Amino acid sequence: MSSLITPPRAVDGLLVLADIGGYTGFLGSVTAAHRDDAFADGRVPDAYALVSSLLDGIVGRTVPPFTLSKLEGDAVFVYAVDGDAFPRGDAFLACLQDCYADFQGRLASAGVIWSCRCDACARISTLDLKFVVHAGPFVIQSIAGREELVGSEVVLAHRLLKSGAAEAVGSTAYALITESAARRVDLPTHGAVPLTEHVDHYEPVGAHVFGL
Repeated sequence: MSSLITPPRAVDGLLVLADIGGYTGFLGSVTAAHRDDAFADGRVPDAYALVSSLLDGIVGRTVPPFTLSKLEGDAVFVYAVDGDAFPRGDAFLACLQDCYADFQGRLASAGVIWSCRCDACARISTLDLKFVVHAGPFVIQSIAGREELVGSEVVLAHRLLKSGAAEAVGSTAYALITESAARRVDLPTHGAVPLTEHVDHYEPVGAHVFGL
């Protein structure tokens, strides 16, 4: 019995990654600190619910106008294809800033109601949020029953999560928007720090970095 397979679609559009900085170290320290108490009793530390809330908030602030591709551990990956009604100009950066403000609000609320005051859980303040926005052609194809985004521009967007942007603006909270993405959304770049990233197997990538 054959099954219907959705053929791949070649599209062009925006790729947006919202990545929680400090996530791995934070949960690692919480896991170690609570190994003999909460986990031993079958209870999950509050930190896990917090991270879920942060990711949920990012999705809620970006979908729509973007489409959710998937959650990638500590990151939310969304996209839009040309023709979609995504924000442009100053409204595009405002969308990212609103998402960051919601992220900070959720952190602040957690700090007020948090039941644990151990050193590990206190590291909640080290969490931050950064964005990488890129534009170009990619393919949407069905893999294991779900749509996946593939292509060299998708790989490049993920590689740009490791960049010199934080050093350029002096903050771990930033939006790195490549030249191609800035043109795609008609983004004014005044106030941004120019950056050129050198990524193996790619031409130098021009970008604009905004502190959040």
